[in-house]
Amino acid sequence: MIDSGGHLWVMAKSREFNVIIERDSEGYFVASVPDLKGCHTQAKSLDSLMKRIREVIELCLEDEAGHLGSADFVGVQRIRV
Repeated sequence: MIDSGGHLWVMAKSREFNVIIERDSEGYFVASVPDLKGCHTQAKSLDSLMKRIREVIELCLEDEAGHLGSADFVGVQRIRV
């Protein structure tokens, strides 16, 4: 798309990823993206966590080593043993 100033804008195709969020023993929220190897981060608040995980996902997608997984998300189960 070219805007009125003559600048060319490339619209990237948006993608969706499942993000697993947990809280660790120190109270930090920890997020990981199972489809992207090594894609995880942590923060004290959920708002900060979501901002950070978006940034990490973008970095993982740029990194050639961040291979996409092919598993479909089914759900999460809690098991007591």
